[in-house]
Amino acid sequence: MTAQAKKSIFNRPEKPYVHPYFGGVVLGIVLFLAFFLTGNGLGSSGATSRIDAAIVDAVSPSHVDNNPYLLKMAGGDKNPLDDWIVPVFFGALIGGFTSGLFNGRLKFITTKGPNISNRTRWLMAFLGGVLFLYGARMARGCTSGQALSGGATLSAGSWLVMFAIFGGAYGLAYFVRKLWN
Repeated sequence: MTAQAKKSIFNRPEKPYVHPYFGGVVLGIVLFLAFFLTGNGLGSSGATSRIDAAIVDAVSPSHVDNNPYLLKMAGGDKNPLDDWIVPVFFGALIGGFTSGLFNGRLKFITTKGPNISNRTRWLMAFLGGVLFLYGARMARGCTSGQALSGGATLSAGSWLVMFAIFGGAYGLAYFVRKLWN
């Protein structure tokens, strides 16, 4: 890559990532503080479900009242956005963009192998994200909630989900490997 290609959209040079062990230590401290200060761990898929429930409640409140899954979050006088996980979700989103901005990594790029088009890569990423979010809700938590929060509390279900996620990804890699070579 040329030096110009390594600059972000705000013309900042790209800085290296932190060492993964240091990042892990920081993440562990953040998780500990989340449990200590709020009594909750970290997660994201619950916030997307609550945002979805807020949209459905605004468009069709009667559907929320007839759907037991959505009724737990919205319906009646309940505000689905009135939950600890919503500010955590937006804080992580804003923090990610801020980090990308300050470290020169905020740019539009499609990471892919030579045998796949940008369009197919985006379609596969979208479908994978939809399936992963659906699975996360079935498992009662995303990888953040399951691996970090559930794993830290030694929840057997969380460990089982994480082994299933990594095993499923490893098994699927054989079938999509040609897209990356």
